[in-house]
Amino acid sequence: MSNTLVYSLEGKIYINLTNRCTNECIFCIRQDKDNVCGQPLWLENEDITSDDVIEQLKNFQLSDEMIFCGYGEPLLKFDTLKQVAKYIKENYPNVKIRVNTNGHANFVYKTNIVPQLKGLVDEFSVSLNAPDKFEYDELSQPKFDNAYDEVKKFIKCCTDEGISTTASVVEGFKGRHINLEKCEQISKDLGAKFRVREWIENGY
Repeated sequence: MSNTLVYSLEGKIYINLTNRCTNECIFCIRQDKDNVCGQPLWLENEDITSDDVIEQLKNFQLSDEMIFCGYGEPLLKFDTLKQVAKYIKENYPNVKIRVNTNGHANFVYKTNIVPQLKGLVDEFSVSLNAPDKFEYDELSQPKFDNAYDEVKKFIKCCTDEGISTTASVVEGFKGRHINLEKCEQISKDLGAKFRVREWIENGY
């Protein structure tokens, strides 16, 4: 097994920095399979450097968007993410950078990290996942208390910095429905856009 740090999906380039996560979402694709379009995303180790990622990036044809998203929470590799994003901005200034995140990073690092990413990250997609703490805890299975409040605070930190931010939810997991209107209102109140991701069994 080798470390797949960069992979492609639907014409976009994705960067897989870690398998660690502060959630165990019941609808996460990694609960059911170990690959995306045949590309294995379980890493053999977590000793990933920015040079490792950049080396793999060079093997891919340039796309208009690169997304930090894999089988873990990318902001748990904060320094590596910053270094890779800086490389992309310096070498491919027209490429948009998006980070898909669960919104727990400020809790993990005990500080607001968002200002450090201004100018490096063009867009955040933050997994709001639910209209309240109780449903969030059931769906996302966070590894610490008050995770839902931390997600909302993170979204607000992003929008306060003027970074394009979308709060997302997964709808229809095994026939389950959530209150989309309430989720959309929460997103709007936080200054974020809102996106519904229809659950599909293979995750993409």
